Amino acid sequence: MHTINPSSGISLKSLTSPSPVQTVPVKLVVKCGYRFESANTNASTVNTNGAPASYNFAGHVGASRADWQSSCAILASKVVSQQPDTEKTGGAGEITVVNGHKSLDLVPIDNNLPKPLTITDLSPAPMHGSQLRVAYQGVPGAYSEAAAGKAYPNCEAIPCDQFEVAFQAVELWIADRAVLPVENSLGGSIHRNYDLLLRHRLHIVGEVQLPVHHCLLALPGVRKEYLTRVISHPQALAQCELTLTKLGLNVVREAVDDTAGAAEYIAANNLRDTAAIASARAAELYGLQILSEGIQDDSSNVTRFVMLAREPIIPRTDRPFKTSIVFAHDKGTSVLFKVLSAFAFRNISLTKIESRPHRNRPIRLVDDANVGTAKHFEYMFYVDFEASMADVRAQNALAEVQEFTSFLRVLGSYPMDMTPWSPPREE
Repeated sequence: MHTINPSSGISLKSLTSPSPVQTVPVKLVVKCGYRFESANTNASTVNTNGAPASYNFAGHVGASRADWQSSCAILASKVVSQQPDTEKTGGAGEITVVNGHKSLDLVPIDNNLPKPLTITDLSPAPMHGSQLRVAYQGVPGAYSEAAAGKAYPNCEAIPCDQFEVAFQAVELWIADRAVLPVENSLGGSIHRNYDLLLRHRLHIVGEVQLPVHHCLLALPGVRKEYLTRVISHPQALAQCELTLTKLGLNVVREAVDDTAGAAEYIAANNLRDTAAIASARAAELYGLQILSEGIQDDSSNVTRFVMLAREPIIPRTDRPFKTSIVFAHDKGTSVLFKVLSAFAFRNISLTKIESRPHRNRPIRLVDDANVGTAKHFEYMFYVDFEASMADVRAQNALAEVQEFTSFLRVLGSYPMDMTPWSPPREE
């Protein structure tokens, strides 16, 4: 079992390093149950006087309930007599319930001992609860942290240094969910996460769209004229390029892993000639001042995040759903038209189509003899469409798609984010 401090985050090294072995005491409990014969008892199991025949209980034979209770008492006395003479606290005589019938814990239990895992500990956490542990990529103050809070209010956000680590955190039960970006309205798709969706076996259980408002941050007292460098995530730099020029900043643009990480780096190293492009929350967390607010070139800047879990959710038809799939075909891209026709024929709207190289077979030669110079690149296709897997139209469409493809996988069928949103007005 890994123990994670949310403030320190998760790194790839922490997931691969061995954990110390801990010895957990075993709770020994002897439960008593009693079998009642049903009304339709077979004639072969009833003796001459109409009473049920004897039953075997772990090697003991009881012809009546009294005999059975005596056997249980003898067994319990043997177990207790084998226990060391230690102080008994709490558990003696505690009444529990087994299969709907009251039963007795015959062995005293020390309540101070660590409790073993139960099925409740291993069951999926509630969809929206305060105990959810949600992994995201970046450091506190990142837009991904804000998306995790929007998707799961009051959750415990767990920062991860890489997208890969966030996937593994959920698979290893360190986190219950992961919230990761897949596309931006200005920068396009985050290809790395599309590749990881195929590599890992997590399921998309929801989506959330987060408006992005970039700010120019620097140490307190620093003026724009003193700046020689601006650092941030590559997409954030690209989304603010025109605004930086309008502000008269003839500075070097330098890319880092994430926006909030840029703010943290400036604060940790006391860089008075460097500014960061990050969120207003990052300025608050790391003690920076906001030199300029809303510096993105386009006010309609929205990032779409997907919510990932170990188990899929049950699709429904009482609200708008979206389904994400990925497929490939041995004969190349010629089958794409047939696949799209399966959705068009059933009036199912596509919201996204993305192609990624087929890593297991990136190049296909023209002829079957594997000779010649003409080659085609092989691709995997990711498609999002507006329909639930509980919808018969979607089921029939995928049945038809499966006839044309050599590989088809449903990444998830989940509720659409219907949060009202309107772009801010231009000043």
